[in-house]
Amino acid sequence: MKKAVIQLLIAMMVLALSGCGGKQNTSQGDQGSTESEYSESLEVLNKVVSAYKEEDLFAMYGGDQENAVMDAPGKFDISKTEELEYNYGMPKEQLANIEDGATMMHLMNANTFTGAAYRLKEGTDINAFADAVKSSILAKQWICGQPDTLVIIDVDGRYVITAYGEAGMIEVFKNNALSVFDKGQVIVEAPIG
Repeated sequence: MKKAVIQLLIAMMVLALSGCGGKQNTSQGDQGSTESEYSESLEVLNKVVSAYKEEDLFAMYGGDQENAVMDAPGKFDISKTEELEYNYGMPKEQLANIEDGATMMHLMNANTFTGAAYRLKEGTDINAFADAVKSSILAKQWICGQPDTLVIIDVDGRYVITAYGEAGMIEVFKNNALSVFDKGQVIVEAPIG
């Protein structure tokens, strides 16, 4: 019963938030052939969340609507392309370049914080991918206010993290990510609006 209520609450929140969501250059080039120490995108997001101080954590849920988890990032079924595009800003032309995904979103307001991690298919140009995601997110129509900042982080040449939201929350998230990934670097950081 509790699980059904939580799923209903998440579905209602996602529907409500749906109405509210209407680069720095690097010389790395194509890094898609890099091997990674991570086995899936969920592991990447969980590593970032584990670096949070208690006072910086926020109420979140993760995953896609059918498999949502509370208070943690969740695995995202990347075959749910409309949800991936609409809620996380994944451009249609880049869907073929990802092979795994995980997400985390602020429980009360997606514009406060929305983040995702993706494992890129081998041979994908990470900078072209980041530019396409940036263009997609910056082109969104924001109905219920808009997020302040977008950040895209190259974890290790194979995984990419995207996050947008309130400037202070994005700064904490970015700093946590850069502190836990030896090869992590910001490839896009841009104001929204």
